[in-house]
Amino acid sequence: MATTAELFEEPFVADEYIERLVWRTPGGGSRGGSEAFDPKRLLEEFVNHIQELQIMDERIQRKVEKLEQQCQKEAKEFAKKVQELQKSNQIKEAADVIQKLHLIAQELPFDRFSEVKSKIASKYHDLECQLIQEFTSAQRRGEISRMREVAAVLLHFKGYSHCIDVYIKQCQEGAYMRNDIFEDAAILCQRVNKQVGDIFSNPEAVLAKLIQNVFEIKLQSFVKDQLEECRKSDAEQYLKSLYDLYTRTTSLSSKLMEFNLGTDKQTFLSKLIKSIFISYLENYIEVEIGYLKSRSAMILQRYYDSKNHQKRSIGTGGIQDLKERIRQRTNLPLGPSIDTHGETFLSQEVVVNLLQETKQAFERCHRLSDPSDLPRNAFRIFTILVEFLCIEHIDYALETGLAGIPSSDSRNANLYFLDVVQQANTIFHLFDKQFNDHLMPLISSSPKLSECLQKKKEIIEQMEMKLDTGIDRTLNCMIGQMKHILAAEQKKTDFKPEDENNVLIQYTNACVKVCVYVRKQVEKIKNSMDGKNVDTVLMELGVRFHRLIYEHLQQYSYSCMGGMLAICDVAEYRKCAKDFKIPMVLHLFDTLHALCNLLVVAPDNLKQVCSGEQLASLDKNILHSFVQLRADYRSARLARHFS
Repeated sequence: MATTAELFEEPFVADEYIERLVWRTPGGGSRGGSEAFDPKRLLEEFVNHIQELQIMDERIQRKVEKLEQQCQKEAKEFAKKVQELQKSNQIKEAADVIQKLHLIAQELPFDRFSEVKSKIASKYHDLECQLIQEFTSAQRRGEISRMREVAAVLLHFKGYSHCIDVYIKQCQEGAYMRNDIFEDAAILCQRVNKQVGDIFSNPEAVLAKLIQNVFEIKLQSFVKDQLEECRKSDAEQYLKSLYDLYTRTTSLSSKLMEFNLGTDKQTFLSKLIKSIFISYLENYIEVEIGYLKSRSAMILQRYYDSKNHQKRSIGTGGIQDLKERIRQRTNLPLGPSIDTHGETFLSQEVVVNLLQETKQAFERCHRLSDPSDLPRNAFRIFTILVEFLCIEHIDYALETGLAGIPSSDSRNANLYFLDVVQQANTIFHLFDKQFNDHLMPLISSSPKLSECLQKKKEIIEQMEMKLDTGIDRTLNCMIGQMKHILAAEQKKTDFKPEDENNVLIQYTNACVKVCVYVRKQVEKIKNSMDGKNVDTVLMELGVRFHRLIYEHLQQYSYSCMGGMLAICDVAEYRKCAKDFKIPMVLHLFDTLHALCNLLVVAPDNLKQVCSGEQLASLDKNILHSFVQLRADYRSARLARHFS
């Protein structure tokens, strides 16, 4: 077939074509050729060639038909496009004409030209509807250029705003398919922002109208559905939903700030948010306060119920309350103390729950309060925290703990108030942290700051006063316990044994038991307090401990061996004093140890010992009082040496 195609030359001449074919065929040449003429072979070649030409003709014919069909199709499409363009142009022309006629008709008197004006108005309306319908169809087809053309024509018609409304409505079709309406709205606005400038001459106004439509219809309806359901029945869910919805709405607003929405987009978006939430924000703080009170009361009641405890009424007047308050501030035995069975009535879980509820309330208050109301609202939340955490829980536990402290002359008293002190200190730290972290930022630049600080100061001072009272009475009880131990265990014969040569102990049993008790109390104090409070309390206990031992030793008469045993006892007491790690307390016991030397020193050396470094600064009456405790004091020799 390729060979056949090569025989064609332009211009085509049939005789020449056959001649070329004959010459190319072996045996087809003239008699003078190199090869003899072969008519059969030539005939066969002609027959084959004719078949090839027929096949070629069929192929070319099919190709021609295909090209003709394609040409006809393109011709129809071109004709249609030309027709549409012509039609489009006639619309523009008609729009221009009807627009001018409409303007002219406005000037014509109605009584004479009412029919004409009516026809023009009808045509104006029909054409306007046709243009809007064309815009709608073009939007559905996604033909941006056609939308732009129609919008440009409609710009001078009254129905231009309706064209924008149609655009906004159709933009939202199928836009809210996810579970997150706020994310859907953000994606919709981003998509329209990229497109709107290619369609309208005032894209910022169209985008702003879309956003307004989204907020006032879609979001407002969604927010209402979410909040109205739980507004009256579930305050907790209502507040959480309100906070979440408001936060997500303001977050969406922040994303929309990047778009061009006109002059003051901040004010525009703020008004939209306000229009959605104003009915909920007006009374927000009342709902917050009511919920926080009921929730806090429930947390406390649930705790006391778990302890099977009925809260006592504190400070309500009456003889019993008067007795209790006198007993708390003195050591007068005005009846038995309340047995708390070791319960402090302080719960870290309760405290954490109250602080968590208050923290969430502060966060909601910060987000949902008007800036001018924020400090006042935050202060109201703080007063509820003070009421339920500080007064109803901590103060109640302190009062109950004070009432549970036994009198100083009680035997084998269990002292749980230090446990109250320990837990109260921990709670104070948590309370103070929330005050600084969550309340201060809300009131720092308002007059409410000084009011909050003053209230906090008053509360802490009241608590510290009760803690100080309880610690003081607890220390008295400790000293009372030591007195009981000494009274029960210390024998007169300990320091004046019948057989001076047969004393086998290093220190008395009373000393051993007192030291064991003191060490336990020192450890408990260290575990219950922190910072300088530990040193302050240990110093007070150490001073009282020293006074007790000093006065205790003054009750006995000492033989030489008994004096040695007293020195050993004081040495053990001094080891306890070292555990206090308070220099002043250790100094007191060092001095007491030196005084006890006066019980055993030889009479000739008394003056020398009294003038020594540790005793020289003491009053002479103190020195004399210890010398008088010696069993041999009344001997003329001793009295002469000490006079």
